Amino acid sequence: MRWINPKIIGILLLLIGLWVFLAIAVPETFLKGGNLENLMRRTALYGILGIGVAFVIITAGIDLSIGSIVCLSASILALLLQVRYEPFDMQPVLAVQASQQTIVLPGHVETFAAGQKIRYQGGRRARNAMLIVTHVAPVTFTTHQNDQVAATALKVDKPLSRDDNTGFIAKLSTLTALDRGDPAAGIAPTLTLAAAHPNLAARDKLVLLDPAAGRQDLVIDAAEVRDAQTVVRLRDELGSNVSQQWLAIPVERRQRMSVLMAIAAVLLIGLILGLVHGLLITKVELQPFVVTLCGLLVYRGVARWLTNDQVQGFKTEYADSIQRLAVGKLSLGFTSHGEVIGIPYPFFILIITGVLASIFLNKTIWGRYMQAVGHNEAAARYSGIHTHWVKIVAYVICAVLACVGGMLFALSNNSVSPSAFGNFFELYAIAAAVLGGCSLRGGEGGILGVIIGTAVMQTLKNSILLLGISDTLEFVIVGLVLLGGVIADQYIKRAIDRRRLATRRVHPPA
Repeated sequence: MRWINPKIIGILLLLIGLWVFLAIAVPETFLKGGNLENLMRRTALYGILGIGVAFVIITAGIDLSIGSIVCLSASILALLLQVRYEPFDMQPVLAVQASQQTIVLPGHVETFAAGQKIRYQGGRRARNAMLIVTHVAPVTFTTHQNDQVAATALKVDKPLSRDDNTGFIAKLSTLTALDRGDPAAGIAPTLTLAAAHPNLAARDKLVLLDPAAGRQDLVIDAAEVRDAQTVVRLRDELGSNVSQQWLAIPVERRQRMSVLMAIAAVLLIGLILGLVHGLLITKVELQPFVVTLCGLLVYRGVARWLTNDQVQGFKTEYADSIQRLAVGKLSLGFTSHGEVIGIPYPFFILIITGVLASIFLNKTIWGRYMQAVGHNEAAARYSGIHTHWVKIVAYVICAVLACVGGMLFALSNNSVSPSAFGNFFELYAIAAAVLGGCSLRGGEGGILGVIIGTAVMQTLKNSILLLGISDTLEFVIVGLVLLGGVIADQYIKRAIDRRRLATRRVHPPA
């Protein structure tokens, strides 16, 4: 198969025509750097999905589960990369005895002494409070099950609001020095804590507290122990009301899984899902429509169950690392409007994916097998091709690329709503593949055409916004474009068949 399919020339001309029309009709918005970058970014993200489904369509299959795989992979990535912050010296609470001004801790705890400043928080009934320990004593505590357990009773300087049996306490550190730095000159603020905290590191936090003035959470850039004290350099600016009289709680950043392990886990899940699809279609002989339609329902349900149907997000935890793959860009210069314009990083991922997919499809034996299976599966089988494995590979590629797209979509949006994330993404992917020259009958298609088809779909969406057309018509337009692509494909097939028939009549076989 040639690298450029003649069938995509028409869709390429349509894309150029759309760009020219928008550049003339709404130049002040279409040609803005931000709009062009967003168009490239959306084309890249949807294009990765389109490339994946193209492999399935070329083998005469279909995958309706792409949107749900996007949702599931995005949800799992968000769960695996969850970050929580806990005080280094946090101790769980067995009981709060408000009238006795006592907090009971499990076990014999020897890290507290009279005069230690602590903070109680996290109770269901008792309010948070900043306290001073006045006495520490080992005790025997009777639980609700009438079990006798060893415990430690902390007498504090004032009563708490109510009795409780939940929550925890954390030690408060005093500040011995405070330097606000000079943000304009690039000098970061620093704080010095009275105690040594050797485990404090970059990306941990300091929670600054004052009973009257409030609270400020600060991200640590670096920490170093000097002369039994801890010098902390901060990434954030200190509030104007923060003073040396405030108290600090060193808080540890705990990430559930490393970024590389999380990505590998999501890709492995995609591989398994694609393998399951392929085996059900080839070994159990179920229709691709049925298998992937069930996947559409099951995977979104699993995503909602795993997340308890709650929105998952990354906040700012990965803004300087993996998230830049989805939202960052390679700056090229300034536009006439004074904006910085660049090429979004996802666009480079699309190009790399497209080149590798084109090589696989056009230059490897497996790619030729896929086209042969799509043209005529029975003939391919009789010629010695393991058609089952060819189909399985196609569905694995589709599911893995859907997971890649899902992770990029999640990082780009910075949050995942499992009930809606990825809805109808399979529609855009299939439409882009069909517009790009992939025949739903199988056996035909090219990666370049899929990318151009994706660009057309995203340009149409962009034009709806720029021209002020009601977004309620978005799916109408997408549906009509998809219908037009299928009709055009049918007419092209008939024209090719007529040409072949005419050629045979003029030059009959000897």
